[in-house]
Amino acid sequence: MTDEQERYVVGVDVGGTKLRVALADRAGVIVRRRTVPTRAEQGRNAVLARIVAEIRAVLEPLPLPCLERVAVAVPGPVDPWKGVVYRPPNLPGWGDVALKSILEEELTVPVLLGNDANLAALAEHRFGAGRGLSHLVYVTMSTGVGGGVINADTLLLGAWGGASEIGHMTIDLNGPLCSCGNHGCLEAMASGTAIAREAAHRLASGVTSTLLARIDGNLEALEAHHVVDAAEQGDKLAQSVLEWAAYNLGVGLANIMHLYDPQIIVIGGGVAAAWSLLEPALRRAIRERAMDVYARRVGIVRSQLGDDVGLLGAVAFALEGMSVL
Repeated sequence: MTDEQERYVVGVDVGGTKLRVALADRAGVIVRRRTVPTRAEQGRNAVLARIVAEIRAVLEPLPLPCLERVAVAVPGPVDPWKGVVYRPPNLPGWGDVALKSILEEELTVPVLLGNDANLAALAEHRFGAGRGLSHLVYVTMSTGVGGGVINADTLLLGAWGGASEIGHMTIDLNGPLCSCGNHGCLEAMASGTAIAREAAHRLASGVTSTLLARIDGNLEALEAHHVVDAAEQGDKLAQSVLEWAAYNLGVGLANIMHLYDPQIIVIGGGVAAAWSLLEPALRRAIRERAMDVYARRVGIVRSQLGDDVGLLGAVAFALEGMSVL
């Protein structure tokens, strides 16, 4: 095959719940896609087999030689040069996995591996809210808090690929315990998990709220979406919790402005769907915490790519290869 129009790439987004696979042409246009449950509880080998099967399925009926490159977005620390993912948190039992070499052996095509939040930043830069800009930070506010940094049109990864772990900057020395073992991380104070935990704590202290009826009084069943739904219906406790989380996120964004001096910060993730409830406290924190020159010039916007941001990031990585690093 010598015709460039007959060459394709595949992007893969491996989430703890869903596995997304897309076939894209050389212009980055998705021509075929598939979404299936990850079924992470079945273990590493089952998930790896499912990834290979879905890549093959999205290629049908094209011959394998049409496939130029595959790029995979995965959660957790990643060394993109070695192609190794280190103990991804949403994929139990994986340990340290040389995913690049495993997939290359199965597919006989080049495979690239990247952290999902880093590739989400790449997606917003190439296809979304950051098009035309050279300096961008992407922050995801979901079950956890993660991020990626585009500096001078390239991903900022650090020495071993572990840079831009935005969710694990400390914003309160005496704050709540984070899943990483530290206290007061941004993730422990602004994520969906943090929102549910804070709301449950306030309910346990006796604060009145419609949230109890939504979860039949079972505090262990409380999730962030319950808090968002209640806040949208005017529940004062829920609104207060979201304001708390949004202010904490704003503190983190002020730090990000000072660290990276971006043109724009893009906010994505499931919790960001409640943007109208989050934005006032977030911007108040930035006004109070960021130096004025940063607060005035750095744009804060929502993601334009929604749930597809990780998948499109993998597509962009597959198209451009290691040149983006």
